[in-house]
Amino acid sequence: MTDQRPEDATTVPDNKRHRKDAVSAWVRFVAALLFIAGIPLLLGGVYLITLGGSWYYALAGAGISYAAWHIWKGRMWGVHVYLGVFLLTALWAFYEAGLTYWPLVPRLIAPLFLAGLAMLIVPKLSAAERPGKARGYVWGGVAALAGFVVWLVSMFFPHDIIRNPVAVTAGQAAPTTVEAGDNWYAYGRTGSGTRFAPDTQITADNIDQLDVAWTAQTGFVADQAKSEQDQTVPLYVDGTVYHCGPVGQITALDGVSGQIKWQFDPQAASTDWKRCRSIGYFDPGPGDACGPRIVETTVDSRLISVRAEDGQPCETFGEGGTVDLWTGMGETDAEYLTSSSGPLVAGDKIIVAARVTDNVTVGEPSGVIRAYDALTGDLAWVWDLGNPDLKGLPPTGESYTPGTPNVWSLMAYDLELGMVYLPLGNATPDIWGGGRRDFDDAYSSAVVALDLETGDEVWKFQTVRHDLWDYDLPAQPVLADIPDGNGGVVPGLIQTTKRSQIFVLDRRNGAPIKAVVDRPAPPSDGTIEGEYYAETQPYSVEMAAIGTEPLEGRKMWGATPIDQMLCRIMFQKYRYEGEFTTPSTEWSLVYPGAMGGMNFGSTAVDETRNIMVAAEMTMPLVQRLVPRAEVTPDMQYTGESGPYAPMDGTPYGMERSNFTSPLGIPCLEPSWGAIVGVDLATGRQIWEHPAGTARDLAFGDVTPGLGFYVGLPPLGGAMITGGGIAWYAGTQDFVLRGFDVETGDLLWEGDLPTGSQGTPMSYVGPDGRQYIVISAGGARYNFSNMGDYIVAFALPG
Repeated sequence: MTDQRPEDATTVPDNKRHRKDAVSAWVRFVAALLFIAGIPLLLGGVYLITLGGSWYYALAGAGISYAAWHIWKGRMWGVHVYLGVFLLTALWAFYEAGLTYWPLVPRLIAPLFLAGLAMLIVPKLSAAERPGKARGYVWGGVAALAGFVVWLVSMFFPHDIIRNPVAVTAGQAAPTTVEAGDNWYAYGRTGSGTRFAPDTQITADNIDQLDVAWTAQTGFVADQAKSEQDQTVPLYVDGTVYHCGPVGQITALDGVSGQIKWQFDPQAASTDWKRCRSIGYFDPGPGDACGPRIVETTVDSRLISVRAEDGQPCETFGEGGTVDLWTGMGETDAEYLTSSSGPLVAGDKIIVAARVTDNVTVGEPSGVIRAYDALTGDLAWVWDLGNPDLKGLPPTGESYTPGTPNVWSLMAYDLELGMVYLPLGNATPDIWGGGRRDFDDAYSSAVVALDLETGDEVWKFQTVRHDLWDYDLPAQPVLADIPDGNGGVVPGLIQTTKRSQIFVLDRRNGAPIKAVVDRPAPPSDGTIEGEYYAETQPYSVEMAAIGTEPLEGRKMWGATPIDQMLCRIMFQKYRYEGEFTTPSTEWSLVYPGAMGGMNFGSTAVDETRNIMVAAEMTMPLVQRLVPRAEVTPDMQYTGESGPYAPMDGTPYGMERSNFTSPLGIPCLEPSWGAIVGVDLATGRQIWEHPAGTARDLAFGDVTPGLGFYVGLPPLGGAMITGGGIAWYAGTQDFVLRGFDVETGDLLWEGDLPTGSQGTPMSYVGPDGRQYIVISAGGARYNFSNMGDYIVAFALPG
């Protein structure tokens, strides 16, 4: 008899067992995400190793891919492997980045998210694979994802703020500052350019009550398609605000109500870029037919004087109110010359310089500096680098020397010393200097002092030798008394630079007050013919040099580990030997570069506290020189911000772009812009705050509104008021901010209708209220919301 037993109740048919042991779709989904992360990290990491870079990415990629395979099979071992990789990733991240916030983001935030998912799928594993206490993994996963969310939210708050308490060295307002009274006469308030308004009505104790007093619209909106931008700083004199639009349109407004009094449009035209950073004010005294005047230079090379009372041209100035600035320029192309930074009214002289288009061709218009009689418009003197004996118009048939270093930014003056101070640029093209003349090399990127009466040179100080990097001086020299450490002061000149070197000189003779030393510069790589190189470059070693630390692989950034790795790969492939990496036919990194350091906004100085405040940006570039025979038809010049510069008349063209990841995110870790405070007595950095958020940043026509407080490249200047407040608005978001000038604490934020590239200014109106005024015409990198606004803030009446 056959022994027959009933089927065991625990036995499961094969088809049912297969369904029970099938891997969950959620488990497979997480495994797929890990594969998507791991395989690129493995392959790219191996390539990075061959370039001499970090081994982390290949090892992490291998570990993540191995974990993904086991999780795909539904194995708990895969979860353990990934958590082990995450732990080692965290240790590596803190080793490379320390506790700084934004450098940790690409290293940890995506791995943390994946760790949370890996733990949450543990209950979905098969019974044979699940640990006995799966609930602990679930809570771990919830905690990881909660941490991920908290990290995302924290991106909307400022991080990596610097605080270095420094004992403030008391000073006093300069006589020119006091004599200005309640007025704002020039771009930097006075000819000294300190941007310091000593009025003390607004303080840290009442700034929270600050509100919009009035908003005006001029009707002159910058047209970005025509390279127009609003970068102006309004003037204020005796109850009236004077504003300059993108193409020189002047608007006079009541300083208390914002009501427009009159407007003057010079009808200026140019195919080049168009700005009006500043206008000038001249009061000839009683008895003059025109009375006080507003003077401007236009983008089509005119000097114009109009009555401050009604905006009508002053008929006794030049020819019906206008002087032709093209006279004496010769046969060069007028479209390559624009007077964008405005005239400097210094006593009874109007000093005029101009911007010359970079990197288009040799032989562009002259960088000659000219002085005109402020009353009549008659030419008083000229300073022509190629013809120093020339003091007036060139002889018939001749011209000012073409292509000399020019002044495209703002100038300063000291009436007591009788000097005007010039921040010089380069003889264009900037990136190849094999054909430069001796005087080009002697004066490029130099600060020069001229005698205000004669135009004769008094002294010069060069900040870069044989400049091949476009490190021309972008900022107005600032004249401030510098503590000497013995209870006295030295009459100083502060020159900020694209290199973030801050040179502090004795403005009487150009001698450094803060020590300057020469350091060796790297040699050429041998790919450029006909070029020569400076063996050393000057460094200001007793002043804070912010954002000048050399680039290295660990400083590369990205939104995720993958594009951070790609940035590290690019970094290893590009030539880089520091800030003076020589131009080459090979792709090379340029940093701080033409878009780095402190730009035309210059710096503000609190004269009573001896603290300077400036905006600083860090934006590396990649570039290469293209031999003329290799220039292809698709390499077209589309403006100075375009990817190609022809540099006609030299053996090379140039390609240039920002150093970004494939996602278009800067490869250098944030912040990409900051507002900083520096103690003038010691030269130490006191504080640093990231320059705004990405809230209003547009991508084409889309503005996501994600206000990550990452610190974006700023463009514009700071202003300081006597109540201890530093003001700044040149960020990419539409906000005016007030900082404690001693600590850098953010005290106040005021929304603007659009962004600003200008510098705030301040005055006390006839009503006794102190006003903070800013021109808001649109942020530099956000072209979707241009405007024509002037906004005034004040305390309640």
